[in-house]
Amino acid sequence: MARRKRTSVVLERAVRRAASINSIDPSLDLGNGLTLPAFLTLIETMRSKENAYNSALSSLDKLYREMLETEDKLGDMTEHMLMAVGTRYGKSSVEYGMAGGVPKSQRRKGLRGQSPTLGTEQPSFVASLEGKNGKTTVATN
Repeated sequence: MARRKRTSVVLERAVRRAASINSIDPSLDLGNGLTLPAFLTLIETMRSKENAYNSALSSLDKLYREMLETEDKLGDMTEHMLMAVGTRYGKSSVEYGMAGGVPKSQRRKGLRGQSPTLGTEQPSFVASLEGKNGKTTVATN
């Protein structure tokens, strides 16, 4: 998901204010460095920084997508490398274990899709509940 680009409410307000002040006097000087040309320069500086920031986000998004694609390729190749070691040396070999695989001789024995406790008797429980009428009820599972 692309990162949200930034828009500055302050910049938009400053642009509107500069347009309004320009209608008063394009060379207005209010003293203490408060001039319309200085104001316009600062507006352009902010605009260029915002554009640079948003461009950097786009570059970062592109780099992130490229990294994810490379990560997928790396995961596939990692799996293929292990399968190739298994094909060359066998899935019961020491080399297969050294490559990160679990040799067949060390795998758990069991049936697929069944829980490890299947086939064993599940313990039943007995609970006694006292009803509102004072009678005791015995529930078993």
